[in-house]
Amino acid sequence: MRYSTSEMAKDVIELLDHLGWNEKRQLHVSGVSMGGMIAQEIAYLIPDRISSLNLLSTAAYIENTTSFVENMQTRIRMLIPKSLDRSVREASQSLFPDTWLAAPDNTAVPTPTSPMVIFPPSGKYGSFSTNYERFSASEITKRSDIESFGRTGFILQLIAAGWHHKSPEQLKEIGDKVGRERIMVMHGTADRMISVHHGRKLIEFLQPGTGIIKEGTGHVFMVEECEYHNKIIEEMFQRGESSK
Repeated sequence: MRYSTSEMAKDVIELLDHLGWNEKRQLHVSGVSMGGMIAQEIAYLIPDRISSLNLLSTAAYIENTTSFVENMQTRIRMLIPKSLDRSVREASQSLFPDTWLAAPDNTAVPTPTSPMVIFPPSGKYGSFSTNYERFSASEITKRSDIESFGRTGFILQLIAAGWHHKSPEQLKEIGDKVGRERIMVMHGTADRMISVHHGRKLIEFLQPGTGIIKEGTGHVFMVEECEYHNKIIEEMFQRGESSK
């Protein structure tokens, strides 16, 4: 079976059917990056079950927006073995703007009044000096689990994202059948993973009720712009529920 966004969407739908989540306008579907590509496939297959569709930092299909030489250099760099420090540094620069990485750690950590939280022996969660330090700690922890974070899975994910393709006609069909007022597309101008060109094209083809190009934001809205992201998503959920 090909490792593709369409097959992943079918896996999601199979799980939804098993859970009995098959009523009309029951699902709020949100996806970032390749998750946004999978979300497009889900919406194309079961449009009448979608209450809201939120596509962040994603694309209808990946276009080469750099020169041939730059594109080949990027591909080669991805496959060359690197030290852990260099891998983490390059990942951070692909996902976040330099200004955010250098800024003080802005993560809201649990407090003693937070429900259902197991605290470390110190009795509290601390903050890092910068956002980059927190990202590095998280990334190193993830990469230390070599069974879950392997090279094969990483390469297959690149292939799946590269193969993803939704034509303007298919996107128009998604908009028509889901309902454009239920759809939101959001992309940051500082996204180095999937350039903002892709977000603008997705908005052009899909014509969503809400299309946002946010100046200076990178690839991961829910981390970099947590409060803003949550507010927009909550509004989309409410709009979807009120339109049933």
